[in-house]
Amino acid sequence: MKHYFQQLDDWFNQRFPHKRIWRDHLADYYTPKNFNIWYFFGSLAILTLVIQILSGIFLVMFYIPDPAQAFSSVEYIMRDVKFGWLIRYIHSTGASAFFIVIYLHIFKALIYGSYRRPRELLWIFGVLLFLVLMAEAFMGYLLPWGQMSYWGAQVITSLYGAIPWVGDHLLLWLRGDFNIAGATLSRFFALHIVALPLVILVMVFFHITALHKVGSNNPDGIEIKNSLDANGKPLDGIPFHPYYTVKDLYGVAVFLIIFAAIIFFAPDMFGYFLEHSNFAPADPLKTPEYIAPVWYMTPYYAMLRAIPDRFGGVMIMQVSLIMWFFLPWLDKSPVKSIRYRGLLYKSILVIFTTSFLALFYLGITHVTPVRTWLARIGTVIYFAFFIFMPYFTRWDNVKTPPTRVTTK
Repeated sequence: MKHYFQQLDDWFNQRFPHKRIWRDHLADYYTPKNFNIWYFFGSLAILTLVIQILSGIFLVMFYIPDPAQAFSSVEYIMRDVKFGWLIRYIHSTGASAFFIVIYLHIFKALIYGSYRRPRELLWIFGVLLFLVLMAEAFMGYLLPWGQMSYWGAQVITSLYGAIPWVGDHLLLWLRGDFNIAGATLSRFFALHIVALPLVILVMVFFHITALHKVGSNNPDGIEIKNSLDANGKPLDGIPFHPYYTVKDLYGVAVFLIIFAAIIFFAPDMFGYFLEHSNFAPADPLKTPEYIAPVWYMTPYYAMLRAIPDRFGGVMIMQVSLIMWFFLPWLDKSPVKSIRYRGLLYKSILVIFTTSFLALFYLGITHVTPVRTWLARIGTVIYFAFFIFMPYFTRWDNVKTPPTRVTTK
């Protein structure tokens, strides 16, 4: 039997390079030996993507993209489909888990300089992937056809009507109708389940390919390819498999325990993952008392609301996302990792992170004069972080990093 399996393996390998893929991307892909807990989030992002795709496939089997039946089809999934409630909660919780993982993955890049040379293109692919994920989440947010889904989409899409000259045409193209209606639901449904997932998979492929071309960063910010042994292998590297595949399994186990606990005990996460008003069917004649997007978009929504002019708010929101593309060229520090940066950068990063977390809260809560001014302050801090980065990273009092990676 072993002989026949070997023949089958040889036949398959002659027609598909599975052995080469295994060697290049797992067995012979050398990664730094000092990875820490922050490096779990890349693999967890892939895990959450798989969870979303699989759970979404099962939901599509029962969901009806029609304004008259969309909400009732979700209720049918929740009440009558066997384990339908579990699949729906897996998908809704998975969306929030996806963005939690992505935000932590981005924060890891900020503290260890994973966007710095030679990883500029890797970073650009990652930012593009983040923007596509936000579009995917926004499209999927409308599909339950609840009160917050309907009115949240109504408010967010109407913002594009403020763009001069092309705003009305752009708004009509986006909605497919003059208001959020059946054409909008069908359009968002097609984009959510077909078009955008394909783009996401392509961007993930580009992101991973770019990563494996330049190699992974590490907590010291040192390029392991600069120190090679006689065989051309990094002295400070170890094969990704089996060392980090086993380590990632530990991260996956911890993640799934937390994920399952949320699904079974707090699937709506007190109204943050699933808003309470979204358990009521959409009513175009009844506006909710308070309208806001789902939590992972609220920092940018808080910036938008902080600007009195609607067009100005839209531009601020768009530019706040575009700024991330320029991060590799804005950082002028001679070192990458926060381990060797000075107090100036560390203090500014703490202020930036605190203000960004505050924008999360301000985008969820009701508007008051005090909260509006706090959102404006947070917006100023957000943009100041990027605008003044070439200066404070150059002025920072840095330490000299070691020539080889450390394992502490």
